[in-house]
Amino acid sequence: MGKFEPNTYAIITGASSGIGREIAQELAKKQLNLILVARRRDRLEALKKKLETEYSIKVIVKDVDLSVMENCVRLHAETIDYQPIIVINNAGFGQIGPFDEGSLVKEQAMIAVNISAVHLLTRLFVDTLSEGIILNVSSMAGFLPTPLMATYAASKAFVVNFSRAIDFEMRREKRRIRVLSLCPGPVKTEFGLVAHGRETGRGIDASRAAKIAVRGIEKEKALIIPGIQMKVVHFFLRLLPTRWILTFAYRLQKNK
Repeated sequence: MGKFEPNTYAIITGASSGIGREIAQELAKKQLNLILVARRRDRLEALKKKLETEYSIKVIVKDVDLSVMENCVRLHAETIDYQPIIVINNAGFGQIGPFDEGSLVKEQAMIAVNISAVHLLTRLFVDTLSEGIILNVSSMAGFLPTPLMATYAASKAFVVNFSRAIDFEMRREKRRIRVLSLCPGPVKTEFGLVAHGRETGRGIDASRAAKIAVRGIEKEKALIIPGIQMKVVHFFLRLLPTRWILTFAYRLQKNK
């Protein structure tokens, strides 16, 4: 399962920019056909043209708002016949600022995309695939409570714990399905702008994060953390008192 078979399909949500777009590029290099999902059809069509021209693969685009659960059900129904060998739940966004000052509508949409859509699509594909890899994109924020980004961090904590628990179940049941977690730290994407934060210029390139993600898929790593620095941070987060982590996270987000 870890080795990619040319001409099989991979589904990538949130594929119009950032890590999703770069993962699409990496999988195209390996001759996988792609089903690209996002809300911005113009960007998807431009990426489709690029990848089909450069790599002679088949690319299908789906402009879908995953905050609506009926759309998730329809996406699964429209793609399951392709028997995707890889499903990447990458769509997600955040909001930076005090909890009581942020847009409640945006927070509810964030929960729908970051949690409900990931939960639903994971369940639908686990139920209908005989084998394959599901990669759910979490974040280093999923390992720590994060003031000024409380809902986002909590949503990513759900993703990483949810994914690791199901992956354990799949292995115990000897299913040929793996459910992996990608937990990047800061990545140079549009995330900060969408979250109404200030871009700091810190973080790794999305292309590097994508390469590490794809290597992690090949090795079927349950937890994929891009970059040595973030691996070190993850190690120390397990040792530090929560009150220290809260102070550190608050100051980090305040700078944004």
